[in-house]
Amino acid sequence: MHPTPPLARAIRRLALTTKQAGKDYYKGTGTGSMGSHTKDGKYRLDYNKIRTYKVPEGLDQFTLTPFVTMKIEKRRDSFAETATNSATDGEAYLAKWKEEGGPRWE
Repeated sequence: MHPTPPLARAIRRLALTTKQAGKDYYKGTGTGSMGSHTKDGKYRLDYNKIRTYKVPEGLDQFTLTPFVTMKIEKRRDSFAETATNSATDGEAYLAKWKEEGGPRWE
């Protein structure tokens, strides 16, 4: 199955993706390097390349807040029913899985 000719022309104008190109096509993440490697195998930061952000003036008196409220209490789960009283108890997970009818492996 092939795309129609107008669609093929439109696809040709778009940027190439890593899935469309050959195995040697690597785009990277666009972050760039923040320094250089030394002959000792270490990495030396170049502070001219490191991004710095200027904080706007008067930000400490800023009244808007993000869409997060501090009024909700943190959820505290109880793991008292597990053998080890911890959240990562595998035996309790398997018991619950068998109780709820997980797939049978034989």
